Amino acid sequence: MVDLEKLTQAVGELDEEKVLAILKEFVGTNPSGEEANKVVNACQQGMAIVGDLFEKGEYFVGDLIFAGELLTAAIDTLKPVLGGESNTKIGKIVLGTVEGDLHDIGKNIFASMAEAAGFEVYDLGIDVPAGKFVEKIKEIKPQILGMSGVLTLALDAMKNTVDALQAAGLRDELKIIIGGNPVTEDACKQIGADAFTTNAAEGVKICQGWVM
Repeated sequence: MVDLEKLTQAVGELDEEKVLAILKEFVGTNPSGEEANKVVNACQQGMAIVGDLFEKGEYFVGDLIFAGELLTAAIDTLKPVLGGESNTKIGKIVLGTVEGDLHDIGKNIFASMAEAAGFEVYDLGIDVPAGKFVEKIKEIKPQILGMSGVLTLALDAMKNTVDALQAAGLRDELKIIIGGNPVTEDACKQIGADAFTTNAAEGVKICQGWVM
């Protein structure tokens, strides 16, 4: 099994060569899905280190962008052991970072893992207004809406989106999961979502439970 601490540290140090070498070696050992999820978790912990260093002023915006790209490359490397691309799609998810928030690292990890689990993911990107979510949901009729946000103001934007879905008569037709740093059980209730998570792997499991 891979040295998870070493992997977390390599992600935190943005050592792309080391991260990808560790992951390629890991994939070569034909690991179980559970082991792969532990490795994804180690990568996410590395991202938490990146976030801390950014807040301390040791890393800059460019480092954050690079960290996001590194994580996308890491998830792509792990895709074959995260359940693989499934030909039978198990459901549709509309996904986006809510209005006023430009963070997409957590959302992108979730999107990659959900696709690997067999979902069709429609990612609307960042700073998505309520109306855009409503339009897309009318168009493709997904089973699930995923909303992400890192800033506290994201909670109001999530609530606005749920209210807009209610007004459009679409709320009862789908499950809503929200994710990101400020999300708590209380916030989930106030927003009117069905579930919340701060962990992409856990979020995908919740979504699988809804469609299986």
